[in-house]
Amino acid sequence: MQLIEQFTEKAIRSGRFQPLDKIYVANKVRSLVGDEDVQAKDDEPLVAQLVELAVKRGKIEDGPTAKEILNDQLYDLLTPLPSTVNRLFWEKYEQSPQLATDWFYRLCTNNDYVKVSAIKKNVVFKHKVQGGNELEITINLSKPEKDPKAIAAAAHNKDKQYPQCVLCMENEGYLGRLGHAARSNHRIIRLTLGGHQWGLQYSPYAYFNEHCIFLDAKHEPMQINQQTLVNLVEIEKMFPQYFVGSNADLPIVGGSLLSHEHYQGGRHVFPMMKAPIKEALTFKEYPQVEAGIVDWPMSDLRLISTDTTALINLGAHIINSWDHYSDPQLQLIAEKNGTRHHTVTPIMHRDHEKFVLDLVLRDNNTNEDYPLGIFHPHAQYWHIKKENIGLIEVMGRAILPARLKDELVQVKRFWLKQPNQISEAHLPWAKAVASKREINADNVDEVMQAELAQVFANVLADAGVFKDDAAGQAGWQRFIQKL
Repeated sequence: MQLIEQFTEKAIRSGRFQPLDKIYVANKVRSLVGDEDVQAKDDEPLVAQLVELAVKRGKIEDGPTAKEILNDQLYDLLTPLPSTVNRLFWEKYEQSPQLATDWFYRLCTNNDYVKVSAIKKNVVFKHKVQGGNELEITINLSKPEKDPKAIAAAAHNKDKQYPQCVLCMENEGYLGRLGHAARSNHRIIRLTLGGHQWGLQYSPYAYFNEHCIFLDAKHEPMQINQQTLVNLVEIEKMFPQYFVGSNADLPIVGGSLLSHEHYQGGRHVFPMMKAPIKEALTFKEYPQVEAGIVDWPMSDLRLISTDTTALINLGAHIINSWDHYSDPQLQLIAEKNGTRHHTVTPIMHRDHEKFVLDLVLRDNNTNEDYPLGIFHPHAQYWHIKKENIGLIEVMGRAILPARLKDELVQVKRFWLKQPNQISEAHLPWAKAVASKREINADNVDEVMQAELAQVFANVLADAGVFKDDAAGQAGWQRFIQKL
């Protein structure tokens, strides 16, 4: 069958158009790729073939930005309008929340908004570390390299941006440009949280199963307070099949986007959620809430209850107390010169009827010894992980940079005494591992996985405010007494 004709029929089957619209849709496609139809190939997606055709005919540049824009314009023709998507979602929600999210996720993978083929490139494995936790390690290969033209354009562009950021509602249907991703095929579910309009979307380059984002309809900075916990509870009541959490709202300990209020969620059980409570706590004013310190490298207080009001109130009390709590013995300073340094990373999931709230205590102070953060990956681990420890990593899933895929091949060659081009940055670590292990061709991959996981565990411990030693445990007790 001819390529444009085949795509047109698929667009009509998608439900956005009626059979009478066939000529109209075909002409929309011709305006993008050229008028003459060609024979379709059986072994390649239709949209990819149409993008190739447009490049060949000079309709678009042969560059990543132009190709992405056209790709998403074509997939938009296969996607119902936002109003239709929202109507169908909430109709399905009446039957079950999971039916609705299953349908919406499938829509977002079928229309290439969620980049399934790119995500499959990621390296993913699990490994146990000292202390017994099984951590998840990913090397993130899915995100495309930035277009050099986009980088240059951004350097010269001083205008106010539209959309203001990548999370704004205004991205829905946005064509895209150099430096701002194409979003023609993007759809957002509208919902209400705390009396305000929010949106639900999926992450294009997901870090775990059904990685979704809940975003404020207004472009306002992130903040962690009692309302955050109210919103997380509302989300858990609305979508009990998902966990939901927020990045911290301060630099160094927060995520990469602090300018737009949002939460992340999805259908995944993270290592931290499986970690047991190592010390049970009781709060006399909240007898209906189970509480305790979690056996985890970072400093995590867990609250469990079926009474969400009590859970929110106790959680807010802990957040407020930590915001103002200092312990100079441990270099924990809540505020300096009017600048706040304490916050939490809050995460919530359901255990049947119970709501489980993890509050991970964060401090973003710096000093001369630790200019990037006292409670941040320390310099000895920067060869593996230098970036902030955000929400996903707090829960035990490392997101490591793409450069490691090739660099770690050279480390393995070094261990096997083969010719190599090992980076100077990896050499001290590689030598230390080699000195304590017998490494051969049969176990080199296992050694690499084990050692990467241990580095990640050490990085999480660096980010913990109360260390797993006598001083740290005494610090925990001092803070709990204040509560």
